[in-house]
Amino acid sequence: MNLKDALEEPLFQEIGKVGDQLAQKTFVIGGFVRDHILQRPGKKDIDIVTEGSGIELARKVAQRLPNQPKVSVFKRFGTAMFRYQGVDWEFVGARKESYSEDSRNPAVENGSIQDDQLRRDFTINALAISLNQETYGEFVDPFEGLQDLESKMIRTPLDPDITFSDDPLRMMRAIRFAAQLGFDINHTEFAAIQDKSDRLKIVSKERIMDEFNKILMTDKPSVGLIMLDQAKLLEKFLPELVALKGIEEIEGQRHKDNFYHTFEVVDNISKNTDNLWLRWAALLHDIGKAPTKKFHKKIGWTFHSHEFVGSKMVPKLFRRLKLPMGQEMKYVKKLVMLSSRPIALVSETATDAALRRLLFDAGDDLEDLFILCKADITTKNNKKQKRFTENFILVEQKIKEVEDRDHVRNFQPPISGEDIMQAFDIKPCPAVGKIKNQIKEAILEGDLHNNREDAYKYMIALGEKMGMTQTNSNKISK
Repeated sequence: MNLKDALEEPLFQEIGKVGDQLAQKTFVIGGFVRDHILQRPGKKDIDIVTEGSGIELARKVAQRLPNQPKVSVFKRFGTAMFRYQGVDWEFVGARKESYSEDSRNPAVENGSIQDDQLRRDFTINALAISLNQETYGEFVDPFEGLQDLESKMIRTPLDPDITFSDDPLRMMRAIRFAAQLGFDINHTEFAAIQDKSDRLKIVSKERIMDEFNKILMTDKPSVGLIMLDQAKLLEKFLPELVALKGIEEIEGQRHKDNFYHTFEVVDNISKNTDNLWLRWAALLHDIGKAPTKKFHKKIGWTFHSHEFVGSKMVPKLFRRLKLPMGQEMKYVKKLVMLSSRPIALVSETATDAALRRLLFDAGDDLEDLFILCKADITTKNNKKQKRFTENFILVEQKIKEVEDRDHVRNFQPPISGEDIMQAFDIKPCPAVGKIKNQIKEAILEGDLHNNREDAYKYMIALGEKMGMTQTNSNKISK
């Protein structure tokens, strides 16, 4: 089989020519070949493997190119790469690998193309095309990876017990590729993942999260999430989520399975957003239900304050998983905290004050909050689903009216602490914060218009009630 049609990029020929000059067999390998056969969009990184020095090959190829791109060398790994026309080209010498029990970093020695293909994670990623002039375009597939592509199967070149024990991250990668490509994992490989799941402990949280986030960003994340659970991997890094699993029944009263409900919510939200952290908010929106679940004879199952408890769990979870602790974590925490608030507003009796407070608390994330709330509608009853959706649309309209009138989104107090101190000639003290907070509360309750003039008068009245005297006659700074 010849795949010259995959090698339209002229740089492939240049690489092959340099390989011939160095007397090194040279191949393009891995994801580029796989995706060409699957007719998936072209990759932004291409792997070149050669029987010899990958670093020397990269340098000599770069010298032949216009503007001679800078070659980055990673001697420890025997690799080199350069960026050319928006694509990262990585070069490595063919190698054999051997592993120790407590590390996924292998001992490496030079090897042949077959050795290199044998060390690859899956047969579909071990496909290669020759770039040398005599064999240009020749397809190299010693492990029947093409057959696995056609049958949509994830399989390992080596015994899967060895593959997953040597590099346990490959267990995450197997599920990630299956979820991304719509493939199945061969039953022998899946059994090996279940058997070796404890080995995931030697993999850094950063690498686990890199694979997990790719699963979460697939078109239907529940496919990969369910596989992670069945493979006994999810419990190793997200026990808070697994704790939601199961339905309890007491005195004939049952609650829904919040574990699988969560997966439905993530699937729903993924139809409407590519925002990774909004998908994380969907994933974690109910994690507070496991620690707050209680049964009461009169009212049945309750999960009181699960949003508050869940939001408090988010920082610890993000820290443990080495996820970003900045705005991303705060965003997820906020959405988990607010995830049930709009539901309480789905009634004719919802007050403008309640709407203003939601606007104040959600700020610029209000639209994302409503995307999450709509995704949380997982009832299979079409009439209920239609009614819930229409109710949320009604609340959105109400909030828009309140926002247009009262301007409380991303609320900034019309009166500052400096204003209060100047007006009453006082230094920083608890009274300043108390007055500021009462002004904010009055505006949110609708007792005070959100403008400086009314707020200033209200401040003076509050100060006088507290026994303070106005000393600054310049009441309002225009």
